[in-house]
Amino acid sequence: MLYGGYQHNIDKKGRLAIPSKLREQLGESFMICRGIYGKRCLCVYSTENWNNLVSAIGSLPNAKASVVKRFLYDGAFEVSFDSQGRILIPSTLREYANLDVEAHIIGMDTNLEIWNKELWDEENARYSPESVAEIVETLDF
Repeated sequence: MLYGGYQHNIDKKGRLAIPSKLREQLGESFMICRGIYGKRCLCVYSTENWNNLVSAIGSLPNAKASVVKRFLYDGAFEVSFDSQGRILIPSTLREYANLDVEAHIIGMDTNLEIWNKELWDEENARYSPESVAEIVETLDF
């Protein structure tokens, strides 16, 4: 399970350090792509979770699956860590997510999200303990 929030800088070459705790769970190579949840962030998936996502998309009706595939696959890249635990974020993805200097990395259970720090701060400010509690109250556990 991927969890936690981490602040890291992106260097001038577009490299971002991923915390060691998260690297272990992602494996040697993994996928990075545009987020598909309506937010301008990037998503990082282990090979196993990427394959699960691809299978789920394949279960959609063809017209809908094609839309999602075009959006997702056009901005998807297989990446791996360098010797210092960094990944190179392709320039097209850095532009999409407005990643320049500061990034916020969030473990989201099955994947990571990588946010521009300012956009993350704006997104995070939208939620209060009360609004989260309203959602949690609907859970059956």
